Amino acid sequence: MGLTVTRIAMQDWRSFEHRSFDLSGGLTVLCGPNATGKTNTVEALQLLTAGSSFRHPRTTDLVRQGAQAGRVQARLEGDGRVVDVRCDVGDGKRRFVRNDKPCRPSDLSSTLMSVLFCPDDLSFVKQGAKYRRDELDDFGAQASSGYRKVARNYAHAVEQRNRLLKEEVPDPGLLEAWNLSVALGGATLLHARLSMFARLRRHLRTIYARVGGGEELECAYVSTLGTGVEDLERDELRDLFLDRLDEVRDEELRRGVTLVGPQRDDVTFTIAGRDARAFGSQGQQRSVVLAWKMAEVAIAREVLGEQPLLLLDDVMSELDATRRAAMTRFVQGGIQTVVTTTNLDYFPPELLQSAEVVRFGDGV
Repeated sequence: MGLTVTRIAMQDWRSFEHRSFDLSGGLTVLCGPNATGKTNTVEALQLLTAGSSFRHPRTTDLVRQGAQAGRVQARLEGDGRVVDVRCDVGDGKRRFVRNDKPCRPSDLSSTLMSVLFCPDDLSFVKQGAKYRRDELDDFGAQASSGYRKVARNYAHAVEQRNRLLKEEVPDPGLLEAWNLSVALGGATLLHARLSMFARLRRHLRTIYARVGGGEELECAYVSTLGTGVEDLERDELRDLFLDRLDEVRDEELRRGVTLVGPQRDDVTFTIAGRDARAFGSQGQQRSVVLAWKMAEVAIAREVLGEQPLLLLDDVMSELDATRRAAMTRFVQGGIQTVVTTTNLDYFPPELLQSAEVVRFGDGV
């Protein structure tokens, strides 16, 4: 079965002075009114597995108001192993520790990956391209520490090149050097991203057919380098990138920004041959993101050889009965899941009987 989170403890963390509880190896339901700390708990679990938070908080936001420092820690057990992970926050810094040894945030997902599904994800299809790019890159960074480094280095190179393009008369030699740096970094990131996308796409189409009642979903990666990039090796992508930079050189100098590369790419979806963003119903669009998250779970399982932690933050209330049922069936497939809700009626009684229900609010 692999590792599962068996206990979490929070001290001076967000809204908690102190809170700790055990988690089920199957389903744990965090139940209570809004603004009682359920999402804060999900965020803590994500930090201890992915090394980052979907809220993108300032470090000081993680410490309870009035306290000087905060801490969240979790115990992971399984297959005869015990792993303790911790995040200490203070002096404007986050410090991660695994089994009493300092570690990098990027190291945590190699112990246990997590997949988060939150209300913002429900508009995954309709949001801007950046949202879909970030979803790919955030998941890729969990799956591979090398992916995280490549994405970070490429973003830095684009930033430096943009600064040069904004100068009144950019130095030609310097611009050529940054062209080479951006093209190599962009080709490396694009190659990794396309590989990840291809794996997700295979699972996504199959899962959507089940979730969407047999409808056919197609998805495509749209690159600013043009079509056919999925068939190219990294060096070929680099050369194509350099050619495209030459083509848009005048426009980039006029606008002061890099116009081609992975930072401008997108992912599109079509259902039964129609653009899901323009013509898909709300239910269809939500089925797409539901299937996408399930596909991420499948890839996480392939990467580590064991189940990831599934975090569902207040999404059951946003899904209709059909899609709640699909999510319930998925959860019953043996994956450790933590879900937040204000209403236990969203869950079948037989599922709750085997679940750990943790109450929030009302003085708890």
